[in-house]
Amino acid sequence: MQRINFDVMKATVKKAFMNVGLSEKKAEVCAQIHTESSCDGIYSHGLNRVSRFVDYVKKGWVDIQAEPTQVKSLGVIEIYDGNQGVGITNALFAVERATEVARKNGIGIVALRNTTHWMRGGTYGWKTAEKGLAAICWTNTESCMPAWGAKNTRLGNNPFVMAVPREKGPLVLDMAMSQYAYGKLQVTRLKGDRLPFPGGYDKEGNLTDEPGPIEQSMRILPTGYWKGSGMAILLDAMAALLSAGNPTNEIDNVGRGSCTGASQIFIVFDPAQLGGRDFSNRMADSVADYVKTSELAEGQKEVYYPGEREMKTRNENRVQGIPVDDGVWAEVLALSKSVIA
Repeated sequence: MQRINFDVMKATVKKAFMNVGLSEKKAEVCAQIHTESSCDGIYSHGLNRVSRFVDYVKKGWVDIQAEPTQVKSLGVIEIYDGNQGVGITNALFAVERATEVARKNGIGIVALRNTTHWMRGGTYGWKTAEKGLAAICWTNTESCMPAWGAKNTRLGNNPFVMAVPREKGPLVLDMAMSQYAYGKLQVTRLKGDRLPFPGGYDKEGNLTDEPGPIEQSMRILPTGYWKGSGMAILLDAMAALLSAGNPTNEIDNVGRGSCTGASQIFIVFDPAQLGGRDFSNRMADSVADYVKTSELAEGQKEVYYPGEREMKTRNENRVQGIPVDDGVWAEVLALSKSVIA
């Protein structure tokens, strides 16, 4: 394990993306987002996803030339087709467009269909909150999780994001509908660690905290058991409904890797037109402070609000460098040095 300077990592990732054909502009944007994700401690969707994205581009599963096209406009709701373009730039376009609509109307909703993996979902909550706006965003995915009571995969883990702005640091929730996302399983396995709590079943149906057997069986545990299963189903249906796009069963038919053909929703609110910015900030402070002053449970040193750990990790990694798995870093370095025909 070593630590890499933020700018060095970003430049390396950018070169890898340009080598596979991305324009300098798209490579710059995507490299920034991947590096920010790793800097915040979300290594699974930062540096660790670079080689997979490159592979999908090489296979033609991501159209690096495509841009979102508008399908329909219904006042504060707009629908776009992502044309299976780059997931990060598609999602940034969608959340920025929703922001523009929200600044005019108090709320803006962009539904994006037929897109590709947006990488770290929390990115779009952070970007919105940093502009003083609130957001609710989610995506559906290919099937990668069994429904509660089932063995085979029929649900996506359908990441869900909520963000509330706050001057001292926004409240940002970024969660999959599985107890642990597959990226978390990978990171834990690469460290040689076990999960803090059981995260799924092995091939024999035994509940386990070992990430490897769960990855092999694909029997990840829904968060909250039947509740997470139900949420995954409804998030999937709602994303497809609002975008007139693919639900999970149709994404499976696309068959172009994780999330290609996905439906995504971006809802942005302008607090200035609701209770006002001062109220919003005082309220968010009160929520964070109330949580932080909780009585600690046995063996615990601190209680965190959503997004707090990411901010702490970000500040540490900006100073000390971003931790990387040596094998993953070597792979990305190789991609940055070889032009792929």
